[in-house]
Amino acid sequence: MPGLIQAHIHLCQTLFRGLADELRLEQWLSRRIWPLEAAHTEETVFWSAMLGAAELLLGGTTAILDMETVHHTHAAFRALERIGLRAVVGKCLMDAHPEGAPLELAESTDAALAEAESLARRWHGAAGDRLRVCFAPRFVPSCSGPLLRATSELAELFDAQVHTHAAETIVERETVLRTTGMEEIAYLDSVGISGKRAALAHCVWVDQHETVRLARQGTNVVHCPSSNLMLGSGVARVPELLEAGCRVAIGADGAACNNRLDVFAEMRLAALIQKPRLGAEALPAGQVLELATVGGARALGLEDEIGAITVGKRADLLVMDLRGPHVTPPGADPVSHLVYAACPSDVRDVFVDGRALVLGHELVTVSVDEIVREAGRCAGELRQRAQLA
Repeated sequence: MPGLIQAHIHLCQTLFRGLADELRLEQWLSRRIWPLEAAHTEETVFWSAMLGAAELLLGGTTAILDMETVHHTHAAFRALERIGLRAVVGKCLMDAHPEGAPLELAESTDAALAEAESLARRWHGAAGDRLRVCFAPRFVPSCSGPLLRATSELAELFDAQVHTHAAETIVERETVLRTTGMEEIAYLDSVGISGKRAALAHCVWVDQHETVRLARQGTNVVHCPSSNLMLGSGVARVPELLEAGCRVAIGADGAACNNRLDVFAEMRLAALIQKPRLGAEALPAGQVLELATVGGARALGLEDEIGAITVGKRADLLVMDLRGPHVTPPGADPVSHLVYAACPSDVRDVFVDGRALVLGHELVTVSVDEIVREAGRCAGELRQRAQLA
């Protein structure tokens, strides 16, 4: 089958797994995520990315759209270059210094943009075009208008994607309306962040008017069901988005708010959470699989290259072993088994660009034992530096 694609990931947060549970988004950021991100070093970002990428590959995800933290994004690129995952990666941009953010994450507009451009010149198209750069303002409350406008211009210059969060919580929605005088989707459009080049994670709190606007723009929406439930943010109205003609992808978000990077869990949950609201026929398995393949490829700006097994596209492929008790007997519709029954342990082989990265359930490009050992050590150091030990 085609490799699965996740269009909203934070590899830099993999080492934060289990450290930020039972918090709503605003407290999750100020009490845990921002202090931990501020404590990151090149080494800890590298092993956080390696740990997340290993989990993703072993679980059948072959390509991601990734937002890193403010510093050390080149370390994540080095990890991805080594392990073999296809990735579109952006340095987190935030120049407005929101309440609760440590000073270590504060950057001037010019410094943030200069580093983002430098990363693009070094990594955009690297590793045989397997690695690309996106431009990743965190979200409107942490970014000035000039930064957002310049981000859009850089994306145009490099033919790259813009990756940000939007309408994740009602607090965010109200904050943007109060500070800009505009609804969030309209404001993002006004600064050039819309259309096929834009991927907006979450979009839980968009109304019917904004849904129509997103569809008209061709903007990519990335649904993150586990993260939205764990943070208490809500349930995105994905069937309505699709009915309106929106482009929708799927993502696990990060290990700090999920706490897995399991695309099979996201597909299953994406289908199930709509059914109590709209009926058992809502968001069927085939439609969900499209979110994790064709939808993801669009959000990454790679719809002509990945997302389907087609002559001329890149060989990002999975071999599934569907002989376990939980996927037996074989159903009349294998797609149903993939969405409702399969799990990461059913992924036998993984190929990216025709290169074998997983064979017989084993990662072959790097040592998993080394990753687990070094990630564990770095996680302990991070907790101490962030004073969470």
